[in-house]
Amino acid sequence: MHDTPRVEEALDLLRGELEVGRSAKTELTTRAAWLAFMRFGRQRFATTPTPDSDGLLFQYGTYAFSGRPMFTVDLARQFDIIDDDGEHDHYVQVHCELRYECEPALDALGGFNSWFFHDADADLDEWLADMEVHLELLLVHGPSEADVYEESV
Repeated sequence: MHDTPRVEEALDLLRGELEVGRSAKTELTTRAAWLAFMRFGRQRFATTPTPDSDGLLFQYGTYAFSGRPMFTVDLARQFDIIDDDGEHDHYVQVHCELRYECEPALDALGGFNSWFFHDADADLDEWLADMEVHLELLLVHGPSEADVYEESV
């Protein structure tokens, strides 16, 4: 039987999914990142079985986090970290952030975000299909920059 991975393994598992089918010389495409995120999103982790303990976040908009405005797609997973008393302590988020040079078609999309939570009686495949529609303009493009990281929030 396959062991359920721990939250501490999530970043490495996402990085591994992003490497599937890529050679050292192959640039990451939006489609490859999306497919990797879908595989990662389907993997269950050892979390408390509560409706908000394991969530996926799809969001985009034009931001200037690095000093200059870029259209940013953030594919994230959030885990609720519980303390020894069984109470919420903090969240850990694992991100795959794709950044694109600004252009009018992307800027016109504005901003968007949507959450999916495992254990909340929602259909993951339906949510993923709905989110993929938002990527249509980007699926043939490669991001100018990509970053994969983890943070506590």
